[in-house]
Amino acid sequence: MRMVLQRVGEASVTIEGERVSAIGKGILVLLCVENGDTQADADWMLRKCVNMRIFDDDNGVMNRSLLDVGGQLLVVSQFTLAASVRKGNRPSYVGAAGHELAVPLYEYFCAEAEKALGSPEKVGRGRFGADMKVALVNDGPVTIIVTSPSHE
Repeated sequence: MRMVLQRVGEASVTIEGERVSAIGKGILVLLCVENGDTQADADWMLRKCVNMRIFDDDNGVMNRSLLDVGGQLLVVSQFTLAASVRKGNRPSYVGAAGHELAVPLYEYFCAEAEKALGSPEKVGRGRFGADMKVALVNDGPVTIIVTSPSHE
């Protein structure tokens, strides 16, 4: 499993001209489920996501987590994070999980995020497999790439 975390002032997802999800201060998560991933990978990734100290404390030091600041998550599926570009110029996505694994693990990650943050209203979602337009105000900018231990 791979994810890109972006600390945002706000972020939203629009599909076919309709804004389907939006958050304020928090983290935009671009999430890629890969072949062989399990709920244990999703649990590990979620713990990293909500506990990573990437928000400023009173002294301007990144010392607070999403949980500490009461922030929100916007979780967007992004199979292209599994791209291999070792050969040629066309990325290969063979490492990305198929729908039968990716959809349930994406939904599991989102449901567990709602529990971790204490409210479904704190977790926005994209739509799996849709052509999404993602808008964000990257705060910092702070962008972190995280790979689950099973894929390092």
